[in-house]
Amino acid sequence: MNKLIERLRTDPKQNLEMRLSLARKSFIDYCRLLYPAHYTKERKYLTEICNDIQNFMSQSEKHFLVINLPPRHYKSFTATCLVEWIFGQNPELAVMTGSYNEILSTSFARKVRDTINQRKVDTRIVYTDIFPETRIKQGQASASLWALNGSSKNNYLATSPTGTATGFGANIVLIDDIIKNAEEAYNEMTLEKHWSWFTNTMIQRLEGQNWKVIVIMTRWALGDLAGRIIESYPNDAVVITKKAVQDDGVMLCPSILSRKDYDLKTREMNNDIVEANYNQKPIDVGGRLYQSFKEWEILPENADKTINFTDTADTGSDYLCSVNGVIYENEFYITDLVFTDEPMETTEKQVAELLASGEVSEARIESNNGGRGFARNVERLLIEKYQSNKTDIRAIPQTHNKESRILASSAWVANHIYMPQNWRIRFPDFYRQVMNYQKKGKNEHDDAVDVLASIYEYVSEPREVELIDKSVLTSSPRNRHRNYWKGI
Repeated sequence: MNKLIERLRTDPKQNLEMRLSLARKSFIDYCRLLYPAHYTKERKYLTEICNDIQNFMSQSEKHFLVINLPPRHYKSFTATCLVEWIFGQNPELAVMTGSYNEILSTSFARKVRDTINQRKVDTRIVYTDIFPETRIKQGQASASLWALNGSSKNNYLATSPTGTATGFGANIVLIDDIIKNAEEAYNEMTLEKHWSWFTNTMIQRLEGQNWKVIVIMTRWALGDLAGRIIESYPNDAVVITKKAVQDDGVMLCPSILSRKDYDLKTREMNNDIVEANYNQKPIDVGGRLYQSFKEWEILPENADKTINFTDTADTGSDYLCSVNGVIYENEFYITDLVFTDEPMETTEKQVAELLASGEVSEARIESNNGGRGFARNVERLLIEKYQSNKTDIRAIPQTHNKESRILASSAWVANHIYMPQNWRIRFPDFYRQVMNYQKKGKNEHDDAVDVLASIYEYVSEPREVELIDKSVLTSSPRNRHRNYWKGI
């Protein structure tokens, strides 16, 4: 039976009605029937991708599908085929597609519309041969917004980050190559705008319980749309990655991109861009300061006191980072943390609660840039709200160069700081900032890694005395009678 089906799929002389029936049921068969020159049996990766897409649409309970492919490997073309096939399956569905600008998104929409509208003029197979009941509604066939016959609503909208989606509800959102070039991939502000557009506009248009989001793109950066979806929805995303050059050196599809052509095209390209563009390795992976961290399952039984390290936000765009942890045999185990860009009147309460709930013995708050006042207010909240003077608040001035401290501490931090399990999910913003920090080049934020450097300095560097900022004196008896120069 399987051999018969394969013969029907690949031999145009076989029974046409059987092939049409297969195309209605199978996405790859639809692609092969309408576009036989592209979806050949030799291009096995396209068969795998089409089958994976169909399984995701019809069988998977997950909501997100991320497909990363090299350029010119039929990413966008397969995406348009999918929309065509979906409407043949169910003309009541609503699909919204997004590309990096209005020109590309409209071109995408026009290809889908024109394929459905194509009239039969000779013996060649057209869309209506496969799905004769699916037609574009007359009078509602603009390039970017149109409806199907029998539908009570618009079925298709093409948009972009600068376009509109107002008033349109969708069952399926399909994002196609949202990053234009390497310049955008290196621009953190652009990547953040893409994420904001996706979460605040595109996802908000989804309806029903079984909605689907498909992102098909070349992978560029850790913080690109594909990366953010994988990071934010790790248990709800299916990820398919195809590299132009396989691990064994064989090309993904020599008929599309041969090794000779690949070597010629990439000879003068920046290697980071080559790896991102063709082999789906984000440009910032190679330059990351941290590649991975150890995670603890059970805290050491004889760990030393619980200690806190806090770096207050220096400016309005900075984050407050406050980390609780325990020390055991010169290893540091993070137990809880607060990482937020909320204003100081909010973060003072959050840090006080963190110290109280964690029964912290000592809190070390950087006193630069308003840290002294922050420390005083946290100590006051501990006494007034939590009736606690258990925490020794220490405001520590920092005079060393921040970037140098971060780089110098990185090897120790990676080997001796243990993160709690699932920290990627529990503390996504903290995780993102730590794992995206670059060894070279401009980093927009360094709050999280700065605190990790402070932990390194406390645990690993021998010191005889340290300066405690005298301005952190409150009514706490513990603080009122202590010496300000303390031995370690």
